[in-house]
Amino acid sequence: MDWLFGVVGLSVWAPIVFTIVTTQFTIVAITVYLHRHSAHRALELHPALKHVFRFWLWVSTGMSTKEWTAVHRKHHALTETEQDPHSPVIEGLGEILFKGVKYYRQGITPETMRVYGKGTPDDWLERNVYVTREFIGIGSLAALDLVLFGVTGILVWAVQMAWTPFWAAGVINGIGHAWGYRNFETPDHAKNIVPWAFFIGGEELHNNHHTYPNSPKLSVKKWEFDIGWMWIRIFEFFGLAKPNRVGPVVTKDMTKKELDVDSVIALINDRFAVMAKFGTSVVGPLVRAQYTANLTASPRRMLRRAKSLICRDDTVLSEADQKQLDEIKNRFPTLDTVHTLRVRLTEIWKQRTASKAEVYEALRDWTQQAESRLRELGHVDELQMFISELKYYATTKPART
Repeated sequence: MDWLFGVVGLSVWAPIVFTIVTTQFTIVAITVYLHRHSAHRALELHPALKHVFRFWLWVSTGMSTKEWTAVHRKHHALTETEQDPHSPVIEGLGEILFKGVKYYRQGITPETMRVYGKGTPDDWLERNVYVTREFIGIGSLAALDLVLFGVTGILVWAVQMAWTPFWAAGVINGIGHAWGYRNFETPDHAKNIVPWAFFIGGEELHNNHHTYPNSPKLSVKKWEFDIGWMWIRIFEFFGLAKPNRVGPVVTKDMTKKELDVDSVIALINDRFAVMAKFGTSVVGPLVRAQYTANLTASPRRMLRRAKSLICRDDTVLSEADQKQLDEIKNRFPTLDTVHTLRVRLTEIWKQRTASKAEVYEALRDWTQQAESRLRELGHVDELQMFISELKYYATTKPART
């Protein structure tokens, strides 16, 4: 063997291809095993495949399943708060993007492990190898790289070691809460970085994930692509994976004549999609009507962001956004009314301690109030189609009250 060039000799493409394959397999292990299986229980995996992923993560990252799972669950439980282990809103985008591993490791506390680390592997290998001898794992990968590629293997290993800290801990945890588009107005800053999510295992669809965290599929729109879901379906074909439910437990029953408690259960399950439809069916047309009615430049500039500001959860509005929203509401009474209706509808979904019957009555009261107020303003047509569709919502299981 040539220690200068390794067993592959002078090949230029071999280390490049090897680096791409190994780093992408690491991403698959993280998104399928650590994230969707361990942290969210969105799918079941064959024991053999789970061990392959555990072994590879030990070799390629040195990460513990319990530690990663616990920190991620805490992130979801306390998103965008001071207790969030890695929020760019709290710490700053640059901090998370370039120092994401530091914040990940700071989040590994005994209390976090106790509260959020339940249900993770606790066998002999985990206790005696994967957790206590992580440097043997990543050292073994370094040795393999040196054998294969000689001195070039040092660069290959450096890329492998930097890949997860930058792309997962940095880009997803940082940019995924700062830049991109939102399909759903969740009470956090999560965004979809790109619609075609293949480079970081599908994790680029971060807003979709925060909307439906227990879904094994991160793509929602027809034009979005989640490569992680592709891998899950391949594993499923070979009997190595079994996805649980995809998205919320909800369907449509077009034979229903009126809103009932079963509709309410389904609406709560799919509340973020319902609110997105409210934005499209009600807020959007009302904003366009105001835009058409105001021909001067000043009010039209104010209206350009009106829909997104009215639909956004108040908890994630910046001071500047809140000030602009207040100006819009003061200038346009119709939009002030529709914002009030949006806030009230959101509050209905948040009534966690209320019974389904109480939520049902609150929703019926809301529809009556909404129709009355918008009829006074001459815009009831925009609302009636939205309300008429609510009664069709149903669960896939018998409703329980």
